[in-house]
Amino acid sequence: MTETAIEAAALSMRFGRRRRPALDGCAFRLPAGSVCAVVGPNGAGKSTLLSLAAGLLRPTEGTVTVLGQAPATARERLAYVAQDKPLHPQLTVADTLRLGHELNPRRWDAAVAERIVAEGDLDPAAKVRTLSGGQRTRVALALALGKRPELLLLDEPMADLDPLARHQLMAALMADAAEHGTTVVMSSHVVAELDGACDHLLLLGAGRVRLAGPLDELLAAHTLVTGRADASLAAHTVVESRTTGRQITALVRPEGPLGDDWQTTAPSLEELVLAHLRAPEAPALRLDDAREAAV
Repeated sequence: MTETAIEAAALSMRFGRRRRPALDGCAFRLPAGSVCAVVGPNGAGKSTLLSLAAGLLRPTEGTVTVLGQAPATARERLAYVAQDKPLHPQLTVADTLRLGHELNPRRWDAAVAERIVAEGDLDPAAKVRTLSGGQRTRVALALALGKRPELLLLDEPMADLDPLARHQLMAALMADAAEHGTTVVMSSHVVAELDGACDHLLLLGAGRVRLAGPLDELLAAHTLVTGRADASLAAHTVVESRTTGRQITALVRPEGPLGDDWQTTAPSLEELVLAHLRAPEAPALRLDDAREAAV
């Protein structure tokens, strides 16, 4: 397994004559073995980024490498579950898993695929077209994990699942990643479900990288402060601030001691992400030593 799972340099993607590119000069590096959350508002470029990493699209500018190779070359070593979970509607669940085995004869782990399906009480003889959205998601994840990938790309994988099923499948994903060292890159709008599961964060906004790096380092670089509305934060980088009456609450990147005027707490992942989403003009922060320019 290579040391770097995904690396992007000056990565841009434009569709037709769109005024704004879907991705615009993105640079980041994701180490192998990480569990990375890709977050951002609708239209931020999350799905485009995952499609590029899966080799389904070619970038307009810049480069992206996967497991040290071009995405198309590394396709056998990765698995990708798209938002629409494309499966053949006329195949049964059992036939779908059999197809997965035939397409991946050297890497297929039938026990894992069958367990994911069995835990959802799915009838192996049921045709895919008869399954609910959540059941199709389970079959798609069974195919992805059965491939025994080194890199697993998941685009909003839990959107169709009820809370209990989300919890169960998230636990299965994390256990699999820990056991086999699988790198997991997962986009989601439900930030709370990523907390405690991910150790790396990639926050996109308007096609650009806003935050990138190990989650604990990104959280440590920010502080939530509360104080009098007339107290100054001029010496620090203010991501977002809100004033209520005579009190101000802000997420800051301290540039030194904050002083006695401020009460401080450590932000959660959700507080960090929401503050940056509410303040798209806030300075970006990358802590992943990625190259800015393509070579």
